[in-house]
Amino acid sequence: MATILRKVAIEPPNLEYASSPLLAFKQFDLPSSNQRMLGPPHPGGTTIPLALRPSTPGDAVPDLDTVIETVKALQAQGGILTKKLAVHGALLFRGLPINDANEFSRFAHAFGYKPRYADEIIGIVVDRPLLAPNVAPANESPKEVLIYNHNESPQVPHAPEYVFFYGHKAAKKGGETPMSSSLELFHRAQQEIPDFISELAEKGIMSRVVYKVDKQFAGGSTLKQAFGKEIQDGDDEATRRAKVEAQIARYGRGKYTTWEWTDDGIVLTHKLPAIRTQPNTDLPTLFTGLAAYYRNAQVNAASRKNMTQQLFGDGTPIPDKYLAQLARITDKIRVLHKWQRGDVLVYDNVIAQHGREPWEGEQSDRVVMASLFDGDQVPGAYLAEDWAQVVQAYE
Repeated sequence: MATILRKVAIEPPNLEYASSPLLAFKQFDLPSSNQRMLGPPHPGGTTIPLALRPSTPGDAVPDLDTVIETVKALQAQGGILTKKLAVHGALLFRGLPINDANEFSRFAHAFGYKPRYADEIIGIVVDRPLLAPNVAPANESPKEVLIYNHNESPQVPHAPEYVFFYGHKAAKKGGETPMSSSLELFHRAQQEIPDFISELAEKGIMSRVVYKVDKQFAGGSTLKQAFGKEIQDGDDEATRRAKVEAQIARYGRGKYTTWEWTDDGIVLTHKLPAIRTQPNTDLPTLFTGLAAYYRNAQVNAASRKNMTQQLFGDGTPIPDKYLAQLARITDKIRVLHKWQRGDVLVYDNVIAQHGREPWEGEQSDRVVMASLFDGDQVPGAYLAEDWAQVVQAYE
């Protein structure tokens, strides 16, 4: 089992929010079904999410420019909101004057993170048509499809550090967005299934991802969307393949990312660390979609094809008993966010997982948008081996 050389306790939240003279963000409580107290290693009394709403003199309706100025001011003071994310894992902003994709984009960019535009996300596995600068639909899968708790992009080498969601339209029944702590998940799994965590740490994950010329399921991406941003109409097959391979090389993973061309696409195989460490604390975080692959396959077998296969890093199958227990732990530590129009959820993707519950009614009854960002630091490595290092793709 790997040894963490340094662990710094997560600092308890300081609820004194410096803000602009015209606006402050005030904490409020949510129903227990939508908010919970996090367990170790989080400090006692820490909730997920930390729920915030704007407060103005005389309870005047805030304008978006003032909200954005306040976010920038807080971030300029040592990254106050970023530090809150590092403790709580997720922030909820309610009561913001956000009504469309462009306003959501302005708010998300105010945090100062590096945007990950949809056409720049190499290896993307879902269809995310651009709606505004760095804003796309969160997921276009049919409403019946369950998307269980996972960190964003655990199946590829480059994952965003921050994920923003904006609720433009809320379903009347269902459609909640779950949230849970990857730090707490690791802590509990290490206690309840230590053999699995030990094997996962030592072997890592072998992630096989299938990309095809055509979409494999509703809401999925195509090979061109994943790796073909340089492909032009008229390119011959050899040129198209060379351009795809040049994009894959941007991962910078060397022998730990390989590929094999097929008649209708390509299969990529990555060796990845499923256990990473949180920047500044070195606390281990279970950065994974393993429970999601297991639970989604049970629920969505008839409606969605799984284009990703996850094995231990040596190519051996992961026993279902471990995946089932990981899902049971996740069920105990997650809460469901019940959307209200205009809500914005912000996730620290290194330490928090999200998902999507099915909903009743029409597909159009729920509209949630997403915006993905890279941070200043990538997660740390749990082991010293080359394959266990976390990367961002080359420009």
